[in-house]
Amino acid sequence: MDDINLLNFFLSDFINPKKRVFTGYLILSILLASLWLLLIKQQTLKSTFRKIFDKKILWSGSAKADYKLFLINRVFTFFISPLLISQVAISTALYLFLHSVDFFNQNLFSDTPLSIIVALFTVSLFVVDDFTKYVVHRWMHKIPILWAIHKVHHSAKTMTPITVYRVHPLEGVLFSLRSVFAQGAVIPTFLFFFGGAVDLYTIVGVNILVFFFHATGSNLRHSHIDISYWKWLEHILISPSQHQVHHSIAEKHYDKNFGAALAVWDWIFGSLHLSENKGDVVFGLDTYESGKEGKIQDLYLEPLFEIARIIKIFSTKIAFRIFNRLSLIKDLFSFQIKKNKS
Repeated sequence: MDDINLLNFFLSDFINPKKRVFTGYLILSILLASLWLLLIKQQTLKSTFRKIFDKKILWSGSAKADYKLFLINRVFTFFISPLLISQVAISTALYLFLHSVDFFNQNLFSDTPLSIIVALFTVSLFVVDDFTKYVVHRWMHKIPILWAIHKVHHSAKTMTPITVYRVHPLEGVLFSLRSVFAQGAVIPTFLFFFGGAVDLYTIVGVNILVFFFHATGSNLRHSHIDISYWKWLEHILISPSQHQVHHSIAEKHYDKNFGAALAVWDWIFGSLHLSENKGDVVFGLDTYESGKEGKIQDLYLEPLFEIARIIKIFSTKIAFRIFNRLSLIKDLFSFQIKKNKS
Protein backbone atom coordinates (compact mmCIF):
# COMPACT_ATOMS: atom_id res chain seq x y z
CA MET A 1 0.00 0.00 0.00
CA ASP A 2 1.63 3.27 -1.13
CA ASP A 3 1.58 6.50 0.87
CA ILE A 4 -1.39 8.01 -1.01
CA ASN A 5 -3.55 4.90 -0.60
CA LEU A 6 -2.57 4.68 3.06
CA LEU A 7 -3.58 8.30 3.61
CA ASN A 8 -6.90 7.72 1.83
CA PHE A 9 -7.52 4.67 4.00
CA PHE A 10 -7.14 6.60 7.25
CA LEU A 11 -8.95 9.75 6.10
CA SER A 12 -11.71 8.18 3.98
CA ASP A 13 -14.45 9.06 6.51
CA PHE A 14 -13.69 12.76 6.02
CA ILE A 15 -14.51 12.56 2.29
CA ASN A 16 -17.46 10.17 2.55
CA PRO A 17 -20.87 11.98 2.80
CA LYS A 18 -22.33 8.89 4.51
CA LYS A 19 -20.02 9.46 7.49
CA ARG A 20 -20.69 11.90 10.31
CA VAL A 21 -17.23 13.50 10.12
CA PHE A 22 -17.48 14.24 6.39
CA THR A 23 -15.67 17.55 5.90
CA GLY A 24 -18.82 19.25 4.61
CA TYR A 25 -20.73 18.31 7.78
CA LEU A 26 -17.89 19.54 9.96
CA ILE A 27 -17.90 22.91 8.20
CA LEU A 28 -21.69 23.17 8.59
CA SER A 29 -21.35 22.31 12.29
CA ILE A 30 -18.80 25.11 12.76
CA LEU A 31 -21.17 27.50 10.97
CA LEU A 32 -24.12 26.41 13.11
CA ALA A 33 -22.09 26.73 16.32
CA SER A 34 -20.95 30.21 15.26
CA LEU A 35 -24.51 31.37 14.60
CA TRP A 36 -25.65 29.94 17.94
CA LEU A 37 -22.92 31.72 19.90
CA LEU A 38 -23.22 34.99 17.98
CA LEU A 39 -27.01 35.30 17.75
CA ILE A 40 -28.37 33.33 20.71
CA LYS A 41 -25.57 33.65 23.26
CA GLN A 42 -24.71 37.19 22.11
CA GLN A 43 -20.97 36.56 22.10
CA THR A 44 -18.47 38.58 20.11
CA LEU A 45 -16.85 37.22 16.97
CA LYS A 46 -13.53 36.90 18.79
CA SER A 47 -14.96 35.01 21.78
CA THR A 48 -16.98 32.80 19.41
CA PHE A 49 -13.83 31.82 17.55
CA ARG A 50 -11.99 31.12 20.81
CA LYS A 51 -14.91 29.08 22.14
CA ILE A 52 -15.18 26.84 19.07
CA PHE A 53 -11.44 26.33 18.62
CA ASP A 54 -10.53 26.14 22.30
CA LYS A 55 -7.01 24.66 22.41
CA LYS A 56 -7.52 23.35 25.96
CA ILE A 57 -10.29 21.12 24.60
CA LEU A 58 -9.02 20.25 21.13
CA TRP A 59 -5.54 19.34 22.45
CA SER A 60 -6.39 17.95 25.87
CA GLY A 61 -5.06 14.53 26.89
CA SER A 62 -8.55 13.10 26.39
CA ALA A 63 -8.87 14.57 22.90
CA LYS A 64 -5.42 13.33 21.87
CA ALA A 65 -6.49 9.84 22.94
CA ASP A 66 -9.57 10.23 20.68
CA TYR A 67 -7.34 10.99 17.70
CA LYS A 68 -5.09 8.01 18.42
CA LEU A 69 -8.07 5.67 18.87
CA PHE A 70 -9.50 6.90 15.58
CA LEU A 71 -6.33 5.91 13.73
CA ILE A 72 -5.74 2.62 15.55
CA ASN A 73 -9.37 1.52 15.23
CA ARG A 74 -9.18 2.07 11.47
CA VAL A 75 -6.61 -0.73 11.39
CA PHE A 76 -8.83 -2.97 13.53
CA THR A 77 -11.74 -2.28 11.21
CA PHE A 78 -9.67 -3.25 8.17
CA PHE A 79 -8.94 -6.71 9.62
CA ILE A 80 -12.24 -7.35 11.42
CA SER A 81 -14.76 -6.21 8.79
CA PRO A 82 -14.27 -9.21 6.45
CA LEU A 83 -14.99 -11.53 9.38
CA LEU A 84 -18.35 -9.96 10.20
CA ILE A 85 -21.57 -11.61 9.11
CA SER A 86 -22.60 -10.44 5.66
CA GLN A 87 -25.58 -8.16 5.16
CA VAL A 88 -26.25 -10.11 1.96
CA ALA A 89 -26.55 -13.32 3.98
CA ILE A 90 -29.09 -11.78 6.37
CA SER A 91 -31.03 -10.19 3.53
CA THR A 92 -31.15 -13.47 1.60
CA ALA A 93 -32.29 -15.43 4.67
CA LEU A 94 -35.11 -12.98 5.41
CA TYR A 95 -36.12 -12.80 1.75
CA LEU A 96 -36.39 -16.61 1.59
CA PHE A 97 -38.31 -16.66 4.88
CA LEU A 98 -40.90 -14.23 3.50
CA HIS A 99 -41.29 -16.53 0.50
CA SER A 100 -41.94 -19.48 2.81
CA VAL A 101 -44.86 -17.80 4.60
CA ASP A 102 -48.10 -18.35 2.69
CA PHE A 103 -49.73 -15.38 4.40
CA PHE A 104 -47.34 -12.96 2.65
CA ASN A 105 -47.84 -12.16 -1.01
CA GLN A 106 -44.81 -11.17 -3.07
CA ASN A 107 -45.08 -7.87 -4.95
CA LEU A 108 -48.21 -7.04 -2.94
CA PHE A 109 -47.53 -3.31 -3.19
CA SER A 110 -45.69 -3.24 -6.52
CA ASP A 111 -48.21 -0.77 -8.00
CA THR A 112 -47.37 1.88 -5.41
CA PRO A 113 -46.00 5.10 -6.98
CA LEU A 114 -42.20 5.18 -6.97
CA SER A 115 -42.05 8.46 -5.03
CA ILE A 116 -44.06 6.93 -2.19
CA ILE A 117 -41.88 3.79 -2.19
CA VAL A 118 -38.71 5.86 -1.94
CA ALA A 119 -40.21 7.96 0.87
CA LEU A 120 -41.41 4.88 2.77
CA PHE A 121 -38.06 3.16 2.37
CA THR A 122 -36.14 6.23 3.51
CA VAL A 123 -38.27 6.71 6.62
CA SER A 124 -38.39 2.97 7.44
CA LEU A 125 -34.63 2.50 7.17
CA PHE A 126 -33.96 5.61 9.25
CA VAL A 127 -36.45 4.65 11.98
CA VAL A 128 -35.33 1.00 12.21
CA ASP A 129 -31.66 2.01 12.20
CA ASP A 130 -32.22 4.65 14.88
CA PHE A 131 -34.33 2.34 17.08
CA THR A 132 -31.70 -0.43 16.97
CA LYS A 133 -29.08 2.16 17.94
CA TYR A 134 -31.21 3.11 20.94
CA VAL A 135 -31.70 -0.52 21.99
CA VAL A 136 -28.02 -1.50 21.68
CA HIS A 137 -26.89 1.73 23.36
CA ARG A 138 -29.23 1.06 26.28
CA TRP A 139 -27.88 -2.49 26.55
CA MET A 140 -24.37 -1.05 26.68
CA HIS A 141 -25.31 0.80 29.87
CA LYS A 142 -27.42 -1.92 31.50
CA ILE A 143 -25.43 -5.12 30.87
CA PRO A 144 -22.19 -5.21 32.93
CA ILE A 145 -20.03 -6.88 30.25
CA LEU A 146 -21.17 -4.37 27.63
CA TRP A 147 -20.74 -1.44 30.02
CA ALA A 148 -17.13 -2.53 30.61
CA ILE A 149 -16.60 -1.95 26.87
CA HIS A 150 -18.72 1.19 26.54
CA LYS A 151 -16.93 2.93 29.41
CA VAL A 152 -14.11 3.70 26.99
CA HIS A 153 -16.42 6.10 25.17
CA HIS A 154 -17.71 7.69 28.37
CA SER A 155 -14.24 8.15 29.81
CA ALA A 156 -13.74 11.22 27.59
CA LYS A 157 -13.30 14.31 29.76
CA THR A 158 -13.42 16.67 26.80
CA MET A 159 -15.38 16.04 23.64
CA THR A 160 -14.73 16.81 19.99
CA PRO A 161 -16.42 15.40 16.86
CA ILE A 162 -13.73 12.68 16.80
CA THR A 163 -14.99 11.44 20.19
CA VAL A 164 -17.63 9.49 18.25
CA TYR A 165 -14.73 7.18 17.28
CA ARG A 166 -13.61 6.82 20.89
CA VAL A 167 -14.82 3.24 21.20
CA HIS A 168 -13.29 -0.10 22.07
CA PRO A 169 -12.92 -2.37 18.99
CA LEU A 170 -15.42 -4.81 20.54
CA GLU A 171 -18.03 -2.05 20.65
CA GLY A 172 -17.22 -1.28 17.02
CA VAL A 173 -17.93 -4.91 16.14
CA LEU A 174 -21.23 -4.88 18.04
CA PHE A 175 -22.48 -1.71 16.35
CA SER A 176 -21.35 -2.97 12.94
CA LEU A 177 -23.44 -6.10 13.47
CA ARG A 178 -26.35 -3.90 14.55
CA SER A 179 -26.13 -1.94 11.32
CA VAL A 180 -25.92 -5.12 9.26
CA PHE A 181 -29.03 -6.56 10.90
CA ALA A 182 -31.02 -3.30 10.64
CA GLN A 183 -30.35 -2.82 6.93
CA GLY A 184 -30.52 -6.56 6.29
CA ALA A 185 -34.07 -6.56 7.66
CA VAL A 186 -35.45 -3.50 5.86
CA ILE A 187 -34.00 -3.97 2.37
CA PRO A 188 -35.29 -7.50 1.60
CA THR A 189 -38.68 -6.66 3.11
CA PHE A 190 -39.11 -3.82 0.64
CA LEU A 191 -37.77 -5.92 -2.23
CA PHE A 192 -40.31 -8.65 -1.42
CA PHE A 193 -43.40 -6.47 -1.07
CA PHE A 194 -42.59 -3.77 -3.65
CA GLY A 195 -40.78 -5.95 -6.19
CA GLY A 196 -38.96 -4.38 -9.14
CA ALA A 197 -40.04 -0.90 -8.08
CA VAL A 198 -37.23 -1.04 -5.51
CA ASP A 199 -33.95 -0.91 -7.40
CA LEU A 200 -30.37 -0.53 -6.20
CA TYR A 201 -30.44 3.21 -6.78
CA THR A 202 -33.34 3.45 -4.36
CA ILE A 203 -31.71 1.49 -1.56
CA VAL A 204 -27.99 2.27 -1.61
CA GLY A 205 -28.02 6.03 -2.06
CA VAL A 206 -27.34 8.47 0.76
CA ASN A 207 -30.39 8.45 3.00
CA ILE A 208 -31.84 11.97 2.94
CA LEU A 209 -32.78 11.84 6.64
CA VAL A 210 -29.27 10.76 7.61
CA PHE A 211 -27.92 13.59 5.45
CA PHE A 212 -30.24 16.05 7.20
CA PHE A 213 -29.18 14.74 10.63
CA HIS A 214 -25.48 15.19 9.88
CA ALA A 215 -25.89 18.48 8.01
CA THR A 216 -27.71 20.09 10.94
CA GLY A 217 -24.98 19.59 13.50
CA SER A 218 -24.76 15.94 14.56
CA ASN A 219 -21.04 16.58 15.20
CA LEU A 220 -21.94 19.07 17.93
CA ARG A 221 -23.33 16.26 20.06
CA HIS A 222 -19.73 15.42 20.91
CA SER A 223 -18.50 18.93 21.57
CA HIS A 224 -18.50 21.68 24.18
CA ILE A 225 -21.08 23.74 22.25
CA ASP A 226 -24.31 23.02 24.16
CA ILE A 227 -26.98 23.84 21.60
CA SER A 228 -30.44 23.07 22.94
CA TYR A 229 -33.81 22.87 21.13
CA TRP A 230 -37.27 23.99 22.05
CA LYS A 231 -38.81 21.83 24.77
CA TRP A 232 -41.35 20.25 22.41
CA LEU A 233 -38.65 19.47 19.83
CA GLU A 234 -36.43 17.76 22.41
CA HIS A 235 -39.23 15.21 22.83
CA ILE A 236 -38.71 14.30 19.18
CA LEU A 237 -35.05 14.95 18.36
CA ILE A 238 -31.96 14.63 20.56
CA SER A 239 -30.26 18.03 20.77
CA PRO A 240 -26.48 18.39 21.17
CA SER A 241 -27.11 19.59 24.72
CA GLN A 242 -29.18 16.48 25.51
CA HIS A 243 -26.41 14.15 24.37
CA GLN A 244 -23.96 16.10 26.49
CA VAL A 245 -26.31 15.40 29.42
CA HIS A 246 -25.90 11.72 28.55
CA HIS A 247 -22.12 12.10 29.04
CA SER A 248 -22.50 13.94 32.36
CA ILE A 249 -21.09 12.47 35.58
CA ALA A 250 -24.02 13.91 37.60
CA GLU A 251 -26.09 11.13 39.18
CA LYS A 252 -29.37 12.70 38.03
CA HIS A 253 -28.15 12.34 34.43
CA TYR A 254 -27.30 8.61 34.66
CA ASP A 255 -28.91 6.42 31.99
CA LYS A 256 -30.60 9.30 30.19
CA ASN A 257 -30.89 10.20 26.50
CA PHE A 258 -29.75 6.98 24.82
CA GLY A 259 -31.18 8.10 21.47
CA ALA A 260 -28.96 8.83 18.48
CA ALA A 261 -31.17 11.12 16.38
CA LEU A 262 -34.71 10.55 17.68
CA ALA A 263 -35.69 11.37 21.26
CA VAL A 264 -39.05 9.60 20.96
CA TRP A 265 -37.52 6.27 22.10
CA ASP A 266 -36.28 7.89 25.32
CA TRP A 267 -39.67 9.57 25.72
CA ILE A 268 -41.55 6.27 25.27
CA PHE A 269 -39.25 4.18 27.50
CA GLY A 270 -38.75 6.75 30.26
CA SER A 271 -35.12 7.72 29.74
CA LEU A 272 -35.68 11.23 28.33
CA HIS A 273 -33.99 14.21 29.98
CA LEU A 274 -34.53 17.68 28.55
CA SER A 275 -31.62 20.10 28.43
CA GLU A 276 -33.32 22.91 30.36
CA ASN A 277 -31.90 23.61 33.83
CA LYS A 278 -29.24 20.96 33.34
CA GLY A 279 -26.60 23.21 34.95
CA ASP A 280 -22.89 22.90 34.27
CA VAL A 281 -22.09 19.51 32.81
CA VAL A 282 -18.85 17.69 33.60
CA PHE A 283 -17.88 14.91 31.19
CA GLY A 284 -16.14 11.67 32.03
CA LEU A 285 -16.57 8.96 34.64
CA ASP A 286 -16.48 9.85 38.33
CA THR A 287 -15.20 6.34 39.09
CA TYR A 288 -12.46 6.43 36.46
CA GLU A 289 -8.92 6.98 37.68
CA SER A 290 -7.64 10.41 36.64
CA GLY A 291 -5.31 10.26 33.66
CA LYS A 292 -6.50 6.88 32.34
CA GLU A 293 -8.76 8.61 29.83
CA GLY A 294 -5.63 9.54 27.88
CA LYS A 295 -3.73 6.24 28.10
CA ILE A 296 -4.31 4.06 25.05
CA GLN A 297 -3.15 0.81 26.68
CA ASP A 298 -5.63 1.28 29.54
CA LEU A 299 -8.48 2.11 27.17
CA TYR A 300 -7.89 -1.11 25.24
CA LEU A 301 -6.92 -3.50 28.04
CA GLU A 302 -8.98 -2.40 31.08
CA PRO A 303 -12.30 -3.49 29.48
CA LEU A 304 -10.84 -6.94 28.78
CA PHE A 305 -9.64 -7.31 32.39
CA GLU A 306 -13.04 -6.17 33.69
CA ILE A 307 -14.87 -8.62 31.41
CA ALA A 308 -12.62 -11.41 32.70
CA ARG A 309 -13.48 -10.43 36.30
CA ILE A 310 -17.21 -10.37 35.54
CA ILE A 311 -17.04 -13.80 33.88
CA LYS A 312 -15.04 -15.18 36.82
CA ILE A 313 -17.57 -13.89 39.36
CA PHE A 314 -20.48 -15.20 37.29
CA SER A 315 -18.81 -18.61 36.85
CA THR A 316 -18.13 -18.81 40.59
CA LYS A 317 -21.78 -18.09 41.38
CA ILE A 318 -22.95 -20.74 38.89
CA ALA A 319 -20.48 -23.28 40.28
CA PHE A 320 -21.63 -22.50 43.84
CA ARG A 321 -25.28 -23.01 42.87
CA ILE A 322 -24.49 -26.30 41.14
CA PHE A 323 -22.54 -27.47 44.20
CA ASN A 324 -25.46 -26.57 46.48
CA ARG A 325 -27.89 -28.44 44.23
CA LEU A 326 -25.64 -31.51 44.16
CA SER A 327 -25.26 -31.37 47.96
CA LEU A 328 -29.03 -31.16 48.34
CA ILE A 329 -29.54 -34.13 46.04
CA LYS A 330 -26.90 -36.08 47.96
CA ASP A 331 -28.58 -35.30 51.30
CA LEU A 332 -31.99 -36.33 49.97
CA PHE A 333 -30.54 -39.53 48.57
CA SER A 334 -28.82 -40.33 51.90
CA PHE A 335 -32.04 -39.61 53.79
CA GLN A 336 -33.99 -41.96 51.51
CA ILE A 337 -31.45 -44.77 52.04
CA LYS A 338 -31.64 -44.37 55.84
CA LYS A 339 -35.44 -44.32 55.65
CA ASN A 340 -35.51 -47.53 53.61
CA LYS A 341 -33.13 -49.28 56.07
CA SER A 342 -35.28 -48.32 59.00
